[in-house]
Amino acid sequence: MRGIQLSLNQTQRLRLQTALELLETLSSKASLNASVTVADNIPVNYEDGVLKYKPEIGDIIVGRVIEVAPKRWRLEINFIQDAVLMLSSMTLPDGIQRRRTAVDELNMRSIFEEIDVVCAEVRGFQHDGSLHLQARSQKYGKLERGQLLTIPPYLVKRRKQHFHHLEQYGVDLIIGCNGFIWVGEHVEAKDDMVVDDQVNKSEQHSSKSRNWTSLEEQEQTHTPAETRQNICRIANAIRVLSTLGFNVTLDVIMETVYLSSSLNLEIHEMLGAEFCVLVAESEAERRSSSAKRKG
Repeated sequence: MRGIQLSLNQTQRLRLQTALELLETLSSKASLNASVTVADNIPVNYEDGVLKYKPEIGDIIVGRVIEVAPKRWRLEINFIQDAVLMLSSMTLPDGIQRRRTAVDELNMRSIFEEIDVVCAEVRGFQHDGSLHLQARSQKYGKLERGQLLTIPPYLVKRRKQHFHHLEQYGVDLIIGCNGFIWVGEHVEAKDDMVVDDQVNKSEQHSSKSRNWTSLEEQEQTHTPAETRQNICRIANAIRVLSTLGFNVTLDVIMETVYLSSSLNLEIHEMLGAEFCVLVAESEAERRSSSAKRKG
């Protein structure tokens, strides 16, 4: 088991063992069709007893800034070495493609600072073996108002799409290839021209108007209670799947969320032993039904 420490009674232990044995049997049979194989999973490095992510160029990753250095940020990404995001390898806040200046370097902390969570793409490897990242699109950058989860990287499959907007929940889900997963409030991409226009107009207002605008902006950055609950429910679904050792995909995450909602469970109850057993049984039943249809 991973992550959550389950306290199972004898009946729950037997039910869980039965479900996992069925899943293992189904996986063994399906391996001939390459539907469930180790090759489907992201390879990992094993170092100091800890499984680490093994990157490939083009991977979507989520990381945390650990250092702001001259012309670069260093990120922790669950790799054997830190990753580097160069100032020249990202889109600046003004969105204009231009040569980076000394002023840009002085303002680096206004973009990312230590502890910030960032989404980026693997660009390549440096001579010392560390990773070179890039963030040259609006979909990359700083992540705010959400939760960062860490799961074993081999539970994440490489797919064409790692960014997901769960519209009905008002949530953005980013499944990083490195095992770092972001669940946060949905953020719309901003139009730089609109922002600039708003800034110019605000400069013409009186001090009283600017104070009112500031209060309005604070309200806009407040995450609604319902959205916060959705973030927590989705995050707990991922924790349960990681604990059970299941591949973490959008479909399985949403099935787990739906199951918890159909049972009218409180968010914290999802981390209980009974729900983990139910998720395992539900997944075993789903795969068994799917295998019968194919058969």
